[in-house]
Amino acid sequence: MEHKIIKTDKAPKPVGLYPHARRVGNLLFLSGIGPRSAEDNSIPGNTYDAEGNLVHYDIEAQCHSVFKNVKTVLEESGSSWNNLVDVTVFLTNMKNDFPTMNRLYAEYFNTNLPCRTTVEINALPTPIAIELKCIATID
Repeated sequence: MEHKIIKTDKAPKPVGLYPHARRVGNLLFLSGIGPRSAEDNSIPGNTYDAEGNLVHYDIEAQCHSVFKNVKTVLEESGSSWNNLVDVTVFLTNMKNDFPTMNRLYAEYFNTNLPCRTTVEINALPTPIAIELKCIATID
């Protein structure tokens, strides 16, 4: 069975020692992907004070960005958005952010219905409010 590590400069750099994705046979496992920009590592929608502390984030901007980043990794891996079969959504504020995420998710996944699990977590390694962990197939 084929095993292949996938890394790309078109997606945000991992914050640890892990690849963007790993192919095993015809399955593709994506590492957790957040909304950071691949170009400059910025986080769309985040506002910081003079000391660099996060004071506000825009969950809608982060959702659009994370979906774009996932799509990029899928395509760089030889897969596609429509090949997603399982998505785990990690939110740092379920109460406030779930309605927006759920609405945008429905727009992005209106032709493909992968399984989904959404969980609230205490924090992520960078000041992001959402991260996706995905499994897809490769034709």
